[in-house]
Amino acid sequence: MASRSTPHARHAVVEPTAAGAHANGAGHHDEAIVLSARDVAKSFGSVQALKTVNFDVYRGQVTTLFGENGAGKSTLMKILSGVIQPTDGEILLEGEPVRFASTTDAQRLGISIIHQELSLAPNLSVRDNIFMGREIKGPTGIDYAEEARQTRALMEELDEPIDPLTPVEDLRLGQQQIVEIARALSVDSRILIMDEPTSALSASEVEVLFRVIRDLKSRGVSIVYISHHLEEALTITDHAVVLRDGVMTAYARRAEIDLEWIVRNMVGENFDLGSPPAGYALGEVALSIEDLSVADSSVSERSVVDHLSLEVRAGEIVCLYGLMGAGRTELLECVAGRVPSSGGQVRLEGEDVSHLSIAERIEKGLVLVPEDRQRDGLVQTMSVGENLSLASIKAFTKGLLTSGRRERGVVEESIANVHIKTDGPRAEIGSLSGGNQQKVVIGKMLATHPRVVLLDEPSRGIDIGAKAEVFKLLAEGAASQGLAVIFSTSEVGECLSIAHRIVVMSRGRIAAEFGADISKEQIMAASGEAVVA
Repeated sequence: MASRSTPHARHAVVEPTAAGAHANGAGHHDEAIVLSARDVAKSFGSVQALKTVNFDVYRGQVTTLFGENGAGKSTLMKILSGVIQPTDGEILLEGEPVRFASTTDAQRLGISIIHQELSLAPNLSVRDNIFMGREIKGPTGIDYAEEARQTRALMEELDEPIDPLTPVEDLRLGQQQIVEIARALSVDSRILIMDEPTSALSASEVEVLFRVIRDLKSRGVSIVYISHHLEEALTITDHAVVLRDGVMTAYARRAEIDLEWIVRNMVGENFDLGSPPAGYALGEVALSIEDLSVADSSVSERSVVDHLSLEVRAGEIVCLYGLMGAGRTELLECVAGRVPSSGGQVRLEGEDVSHLSIAERIEKGLVLVPEDRQRDGLVQTMSVGENLSLASIKAFTKGLLTSGRRERGVVEESIANVHIKTDGPRAEIGSLSGGNQQKVVIGKMLATHPRVVLLDEPSRGIDIGAKAEVFKLLAEGAASQGLAVIFSTSEVGECLSIAHRIVVMSRGRIAAEFGADISKEQIMAASGEAVVA
């Protein structure tokens, strides 16, 4: 790896006492434990996120933390990395109690975290994001040339040749995730916490990340890994820990576990993502995409969506599958009005809406649930209720006056219909788990009473239980309300859940169409993805 600068930091408070005893079966005396949580608890108001959790991190190994959204995984990781402080309990580093006043304290002692939700500054360059707050100083000020050199070396290490001066806002979501990973790697941590690091990565990018993880392990770096991609996580796991409702419910070494063990300990049973809704005859064509093209923003003569045509009927659920760069996101964003087309038309129930704005398309009944819920789907300074009512605010606004009673009715109905777990409409949106935040985004759009719902990677960053709930919502909407639903996914298993029809995209075009009775291997082969026996 490239040589890296030492971050500027305040001293952490270290109190020398004996290490706590291993509990919950998590500790093993025959392996070196570098970091431990002992009887750690955390409350947010009346909500107890963690209840006396004991957790160990082993030197030079990967400890994977499994659990549903809201189980307490991210809360525990934020405590271990100094983002928040525990309500009770203690943290031991190399057997000594330690208290982190901030992430700077944790970084100084070699603990870094890659957050599930990106924490980049979109208006700054890749270089500036990586070295923000710990700039490399030269004789005459900041040594931008050295920062650029180290950034370029990090990008090469991650097989992502991004120019260091590229603004982060110009990168696709997967590339932004790579920048987040590079920033954590640049600190030369001895303990690296990865909270959903692959949620926006392509299969090839995941392979590169896993290679980097194996290299870090060989040099004694400890990894704490959180992922909802269960099978993927099993390939790099050395130790598995399961949290459920803020309590550690299971621990085992890799040789002792399989996928069924994880699911059973997470949710108590093997969840089925559902099946296409039955008992409802498909209606008339609700959405018609005709010869649609979208130009590549970086290469004007190239199209990321290339003369694509597709029809979706009322009550039908269509899955868009494809590898990263296939054009799925660009297609959905163009249909929703977020990016312009370079040709073709979009018709909603026969009416040409190609010239309409996003707001006008929403009023007509065409809505999009975006891939990045934090950046594009939610307003972080607003409450749960304010986020839910945002897209339908015209329904209870007259002139400059808003009917609070009608708004409360819409919000309460949405919370009930979408099954959002929250303290109430006034709760902060950031207090919700990832799965419940996703439900807020979906509930916000369903509150507009749409006819066509587009969802870009709706299961990104949510657990198997929340995923099943989201897909059930979509299936119920198609069956009971006659909604036309298109959802995109890069997980082939999701194609075989609730979709009536599977459309495989490759290089901006439709490569194949299948019914529900198709195999994973056939879908992957149609997308150009290598099928591993």
